[in-house]
Amino acid sequence: MPARQLGFKAMGSPCRLHLYADSEARCQEVAEAALAEVARLERKYSRYREDSLASQINARAGDPDGIELDDETAALLDYAALAWTQSGGLFDISSGVLHRAWNLRSGRLPAREEIAALQPLVGWDKLAWRRPRLTLPLPGMQLDFGGYVKEYAADRVAALCRELGLRHGLVDLGGDLAVVGPHPDGSAWRVGIRHPRAPGGAIASLALASGGIATSGDYERCLLVDGRRYSHLLNPKTGWPVRGLASVTVAASHCLIAGTASTVAMLKGRRGGAAWLDRLGLPSLRVDARGNLSGSLAPAA
Repeated sequence: MPARQLGFKAMGSPCRLHLYADSEARCQEVAEAALAEVARLERKYSRYREDSLASQINARAGDPDGIELDDETAALLDYAALAWTQSGGLFDISSGVLHRAWNLRSGRLPAREEIAALQPLVGWDKLAWRRPRLTLPLPGMQLDFGGYVKEYAADRVAALCRELGLRHGLVDLGGDLAVVGPHPDGSAWRVGIRHPRAPGGAIASLALASGGIATSGDYERCLLVDGRRYSHLLNPKTGWPVRGLASVTVAASHCLIAGTASTVAMLKGRRGGAAWLDRLGLPSLRVDARGNLSGSLAPAA
């Protein structure tokens, strides 16, 4: 059965499709459909595009009439509301506004006054969400879909491949993985988990036969000041970066669930994150700031 690997860049990340199909032409057809789906979601939800739906939503902040949203976006907001509730307010897609203070390229820490000035604009509970209408009550508020749309896209592409008749393949969007199906011989995909302190290196290798895997960490985007690392992952309640864990990898039935769980675990820190994942019953691999591994996916010593 012909196999095809296709590398591309999307959503600010290197991506790759691994597909098996009956013919090269079929592989090409499915690959083109998959790339079109990723591009569609990026156009729709990127806050860096002025023509995106995300930018339209944010431009209406402070408008008492709000904005009416389509079913796909409504489902994503329903999911965000559920994640906010179950995480105790730590998974909050309104917290992206804090990055106005945290410029990772600046080489400096923001003043506490800068963060305090933004805190009133943060809080999912401040929004009015009555499907299909969303209202951001305060001018300057923002929603940022970047914390989970890449994982959603991985699941969508895997589902699209199956809808188009493929039964074997793997979707990799910047390290967020969704399985189309195992290799044709039934074997699982072997995937490497990035070492948070060794660029290009792997800290573990895991088998993935179905579902998805996602990793959250402090390594891709961070601020280094006086030798100390400040993650791009910000606690919405304090406005300050998370501490305690260097990365968390989670396996789940869907990449979206895995990504949300790994992000919340990072936000809860070393002890709180472990307890959170244990309560969810999701397999995980956790790496603390010293490089120590723990979790049910950790290799045996």
